[in-house]
Amino acid sequence: MRQPDIEIYVKDADHNAITDWLSAALGPCSAWRQQGQTYKCTIASSEGAIPVTWLPKAVGKWNSLFLESDITPWDDDLACARAAFTALNVEVRCAPGGWSEEEAEEQADRWIRISTDGEEEITWHTN
Repeated sequence: MRQPDIEIYVKDADHNAITDWLSAALGPCSAWRQQGQTYKCTIASSEGAIPVTWLPKAVGKWNSLFLESDITPWDDDLACARAAFTALNVEVRCAPGGWSEEEAEEQADRWIRISTDGEEEITWHTN
């Protein structure tokens, strides 16, 4: 089932590399607008506009990439995380499936880690 949005966490990513990857994968990216600690842009994909939020150092060295749309080529966070790892060659983390506020704390700490070591489920305490 397609998720309504995509969120992945990218370690030590270069902001320019993220922009290049998103532009190649989805379409042209508008100029980034800084709003406090976050950066926002809009991607003009063939399917429509995709709002993007980039939060540097959201969790330690981890940067949050949030695509507020279900019209990306990826059905879920994991598919996007795999594509990001392949394109950027940096460690990427994502939730193993959709997540909701009602989930138990231990479920919220379950993550998929994608790195040169492969893909594995980990426990990651983000707060």
